[in-house]
Amino acid sequence: MNSPKDTGPAHGLGKFGDPVVLGLSGGFVILFVVLSLINIEGVAGAISSGFAWTAAVLGSYFQLLLLLTFFIAIGLAISPAASAKIGGLSKPELSTFKWLSIIMCTLLAGGGVFFAAGEPVYHFVVTPPAFDTEAGTVEAIASALAQSFMHWGFLAWAVLGSLTAIVLAYWHYDRGLPLQPRTLLYPVLGERLMRSWVGGVVDACCVIAVVAGTVGPIGFLATQVSFGLHELFGISSGYATQLMILIVLGVVYVTSAATGIHKGIQLLSRFNVFLALAIAAVIFVFGPTLFFTNAYLQGFGVYISSFFAMATMTSETAPGWWMQWWTVFFFAWFIGYGPLMAIFVARISRGRTIRQMILAVAVMAPIATTVWFTLLGGAGIHYQLTGTIDLAEALNNFQFDVATLTVAQALPGGAVMALTILLLTTIFVATTGDSMSYAIAVVCTGHDEPHTAVRIFWGITMSLMAAILLYMGSGQIGVLQQFIVITAIPVSLVLLPSLWLGPKAAYAMAREQGLTTRKKVIVHE
Repeated sequence: MNSPKDTGPAHGLGKFGDPVVLGLSGGFVILFVVLSLINIEGVAGAISSGFAWTAAVLGSYFQLLLLLTFFIAIGLAISPAASAKIGGLSKPELSTFKWLSIIMCTLLAGGGVFFAAGEPVYHFVVTPPAFDTEAGTVEAIASALAQSFMHWGFLAWAVLGSLTAIVLAYWHYDRGLPLQPRTLLYPVLGERLMRSWVGGVVDACCVIAVVAGTVGPIGFLATQVSFGLHELFGISSGYATQLMILIVLGVVYVTSAATGIHKGIQLLSRFNVFLALAIAAVIFVFGPTLFFTNAYLQGFGVYISSFFAMATMTSETAPGWWMQWWTVFFFAWFIGYGPLMAIFVARISRGRTIRQMILAVAVMAPIATTVWFTLLGGAGIHYQLTGTIDLAEALNNFQFDVATLTVAQALPGGAVMALTILLLTTIFVATTGDSMSYAIAVVCTGHDEPHTAVRIFWGITMSLMAAILLYMGSGQIGVLQQFIVITAIPVSLVLLPSLWLGPKAAYAMAREQGLTTRKKVIVHE
């Protein structure tokens, strides 16, 4: 058998990619829309049943996968192998600020910004199962923030780009295998998988999970911005407005994806980071500063002290509906993004050490996320506690678009701040759209400079799918998000081997760079 390095980066694929991957992933998009047009209730019912079964039966497995990923990654970060550099470069391609900006904007993205204002307030008015504080009281503040930190903190980020990114970086840049999810399974199943239709199915499952996970935020953004424009300027919040928002958003992120990492994606991320920092500074300085400081210290303290209680909560000790729509839903969403986010992280981290990558993704970014949730969500809690706003009814109906705008209007600057946060959310979703369009194109082509037409195709496809689903009713995007939990099943099996292959790949890189004398790692091919 030829060594993997001799097979070429794309394994014989053309610029436009693997027909199996394109056929299955594109076929899913068409099939989902067609079936929804034929029988919306039937599709929604089937997915709802699958969603409930997956959450109840496999929720604990998803939780365990995230826990192991985080702690193994942290252990690896303090090991001798962590000094190895990624991608065969002695110096990073991107400056530290640009690199961290892309990581924050891509991985936090629209989902985190969308939930940042509403989720902490929800946990404030509805006490999470891991705690016994009285809802709506001062004592409930820390537990509300801690529960939000659990969903968007260390575990969520680690599964998006630590061990898996190491495996992909090693086998792609050091061994010449394609930058595709199937490469995560190469050391287990060997060369035959890489060239067979099975490899195409693996890649397609990961693409479908990301398409489902990205179309949701794109669609929700359209409803959120249209609602905001209606409240602020009296503009109709109907489908025509939502469609125009989708067109503008699509043009922005498709253009960004087409120009690549070093131009559009990087520029958009940098602008968004500056805007987010400016908003955060205004909220902290002109808002209830002491409240933010105390709430963060208490919330982060409870997050650490109750970490395992929250992370291992199951439907045996918590209401089934709560686990489905909170912990299991979010963890499954992150698992679904895992392989393609890892591809993106590996691509932008060339020249960085393994330690730098793990600490940036699994430690620095989660801490920055908790600060962001404290500022927006903490502001919401403060205004809810003081009676300035009342989001209890809206959040009990899961109307998070209402929550974001309501909290934004109560912030210093009122309507101006609300409009600025809507702009920030829009660009955050655009950074998700451009990076995922790029990552999907990488998967389809098998190399890190995919053809521009493939990037544009997937960017347009996701925006078009969101437009169709919104036309059918915004509830269909909710159905698609439930489908994310189901897609996490095959994707989790793709991620699972990285628990041991990540450390093996790291030590292999370190050995080849002369950084460790560890005995050669033997991997079955």
